Amino acid sequence: MSYDDPSCAYCPATVRACRQGTSATRGPGFCPSQVDALTLSEARPLYDAPETRQFAQNAAIVEGEGYGKWTRVEEIVAFAKRMGYRKLGIANCIMFVDFSRTLTGILESHGFEVASVACKAGHVAKEEIGVRDAQKVVPGGFEPMCNPIAQAELLDAHGSEFNIVLGLCVGHDSLFFRASKAPATVFVVKDRVLGHNPLAALMLADTYYARLWGPEKARKSARLPRKSTRR
Repeated sequence: MSYDDPSCAYCPATVRACRQGTSATRGPGFCPSQVDALTLSEARPLYDAPETRQFAQNAAIVEGEGYGKWTRVEEIVAFAKRMGYRKLGIANCIMFVDFSRTLTGILESHGFEVASVACKAGHVAKEEIGVRDAQKVVPGGFEPMCNPIAQAELLDAHGSEFNIVLGLCVGHDSLFFRASKAPATVFVVKDRVLGHNPLAALMLADTYYARLWGPEKARKSARLPRKSTRR
């Protein structure tokens, strides 16, 4: 049985063969090891580049040392220290300035230099990117666009070695990641409705947030990935 795409989301809890290193023999038909073993094999040597190897190695070590013990703030501090970074950058939502100040203080207390840039830096009117007045959060007046490309450029220009995303909107965070020359991590994601805890929507997807489902929701349990029609 073959499938088009890797579909780890459908892997039964009783399998999860990659955790035991047995994907090649126990992985279901839609397992990446079954669907596209070539791409997996091509990805592996990329970790042999010295900088990538150091990055991946330190990420794994921090995971092991702090598993179930450290908050994400502590993990960021530990990882940045292991990487030898001296200057960190924070790209924050304008509504998260107070949190950015606290995070900056914590990072500075560990000896880091910190630069921070809020999303409205540059105060560019939304009209300049084609947003109509009726499409603004509050129509009828000046409303600056979020400016994640400028955030990335500013942090890069001022020597940040590792950037921390703090509450950027969907899409704006994507532009930041694409523009940032320095590697970046996420500290907080934006979810105005759920107190910036978007996972709650999945936890309650069959009860309070049943509206999340589209018209093609399966009546029973989630369907398995479709079989390949290619020959």
